Amino acid sequence: MTDTTRTLIERWKSDPSGTYQTWFLWPKRLKNFRSIRRGIGAVVEEIHAGTFGNAYRGSSLETVVASVAEQRQIFKGADHAFLWKPKLRIPDIYENADNQRAFARLLHTCNCCDTEAEMLTAIQRLSGVGIKGLGPAVANLLYFIHPTLLPPFNTAIVNGYNALTGAAVKLGKWDHYLAMRDRILALNHRYRDVLSNDLGALAGLLFDVGTGRYPAPPCNDLPGEVSAWEDDLAKVREQASALAKQIQADKLEDATHTEVQGWLRDLGKSLGYAVWIATNDRGREYNGEPLSLGCLSALPATLLVSGGETVPLIDAVWLDPATLEVAAAFEVEHSTSIYSGIVRLLDLALAPVNPPPNIYSSWRQITAKRKSVRNSAGRHSAVSRNSTCDTSHTPAFASIGRTSHALAWASSRSRRSPNPCSSRFTAGGAPECTTPMDDTEPYSVRHGRVPSQPGP
Repeated sequence: MTDTTRTLIERWKSDPSGTYQTWFLWPKRLKNFRSIRRGIGAVVEEIHAGTFGNAYRGSSLETVVASVAEQRQIFKGADHAFLWKPKLRIPDIYENADNQRAFARLLHTCNCCDTEAEMLTAIQRLSGVGIKGLGPAVANLLYFIHPTLLPPFNTAIVNGYNALTGAAVKLGKWDHYLAMRDRILALNHRYRDVLSNDLGALAGLLFDVGTGRYPAPPCNDLPGEVSAWEDDLAKVREQASALAKQIQADKLEDATHTEVQGWLRDLGKSLGYAVWIATNDRGREYNGEPLSLGCLSALPATLLVSGGETVPLIDAVWLDPATLEVAAAFEVEHSTSIYSGIVRLLDLALAPVNPPPNIYSSWRQITAKRKSVRNSAGRHSAVSRNSTCDTSHTPAFASIGRTSHALAWASSRSRRSPNPCSSRFTAGGAPECTTPMDDTEPYSVRHGRVPSQPGP
């Protein structure tokens, strides 16, 4: 007898445009877990301190939800559930202080607890409060805290679940979500060998079924129905060609990210620094060789904050080869929010070293979204709310096009000459190129557009 669900999973996993390959295996998804958890902690702290405010826009919650919603492969529109609807006055967590605190208790419990029972009790308590307009969409935040226990929840996932199981789960009801969760855990256990203990994999499958990308298997095993379903499944592969352009664009984006990291690597090495490349990018190919070639194989233990693994995920770090002190750290983002990058840099700034790195004078953001970056860094950043960080400096912004040309020029020049610049330090500790530049050099280089970073 054909196991149609297993057939569906295997076909879905091999689809280059399915959510398994475009989202679940996406490196940035893994990077976001830590930053979203930190952001949820910031929301709880602000509510407990009475500083959260009474608006979604500009709040720490907006920042966290945006980090989820930017994963558009599955969470597009995730912020809608948290947007304030003035006519309906929902969700009622902005104007009602008691409801706001109940919401914070759920987030805090799930962020701190270790057992399934504690999480389920916290969800039941929030459900009992009956906050108008605040339903299981919150699970999209809770998933990033406990991905093996709490699946995400949206319309497409519910539709896919109902189609695959024959259930009738409704949106907006916590008891329906918990019942669906139990069945999802059972399904995940049954097909664990082809899925993952991370419930995001199965949620991605349900999402693709719910959006109509994949037809649900027939409820019975009649030969005619199974054959018709397999024909429909084969058509999905034909339709995948229509998404080839978007897939190619995503690959080009990853290649551009790697290219900028490569330029930063070469430039740092030419200036005499030891260079660290993010752990999840070290195996990427750059100019026919591993991106991490000639770079540090490990970071100093003093930079690894307790309980966190975010500092090794910073895109590129320059260190003094003798003392292994950080001279500069770089996050490269040109299509997604900078929030998760800021959190990683905050962990670096709070590392137990003396003197501590200054987060705003220890990185430069290369981005094409200047306004968005300024808003994130100025209004929502965890950095601006942390009193131990000096925020008197502002990030340097530059067009990815202009900056890339400058970095490419400097990087290629550094490969031609072992040490094209004699490195000295300004009063603020910034490594500065003292080699005179002539008028043949790119404008962005002659005017200091190549990222250089003050140290402590």
